[in-house]
Amino acid sequence: MNYLLLVSTFFATLGCGLMAGLFFTFSNFVMKELGNLSPVKGIAAMQSINLAVLNPLFLTIVLATAVACLISTIFAITRWHDPGSGCLFVGGLLYVVGTFLVTIVFNVPLNETLATVNPESADAVSLGHDYLSRWTAWNHVRTISALAATASLTIALCNLRRLVG
Repeated sequence: MNYLLLVSTFFATLGCGLMAGLFFTFSNFVMKELGNLSPVKGIAAMQSINLAVLNPLFLTIVLATAVACLISTIFAITRWHDPGSGCLFVGGLLYVVGTFLVTIVFNVPLNETLATVNPESADAVSLGHDYLSRWTAWNHVRTISALAATASLTIALCNLRRLVG
């Protein structure tokens, strides 16, 4: 059982790190540069990105990381006395709530709304600015949550390694 927990936490940590890097990239420069384009080009580019991201590899990493974090969180609750359980719980919860749920509740609906917009319409300019600011703000939350989850799960891994052996 300890080995399964170690493997699950290892994959959760890798997934959180990957997602933190991806979200950081968008927060740091992708969204800024999309905002520097004309509204027609910026909206069209983000619509294209939103379609491209829905691929099997990306979706597998997002979902597998959420499942691994959920498993880690449940293990932490059931084995609260073990070293590293607090970090395991916090790390798993940070990803599931601060990254996965934020994506579903905030970023995906914004993307779905953007998908319905004609980039050349009169409403595109105001919607584009609103979209950029709101989407980026929630992306900052995802970035920080995924990075903090990575750090917390890394600490948990150090403790779990002692249990396995």
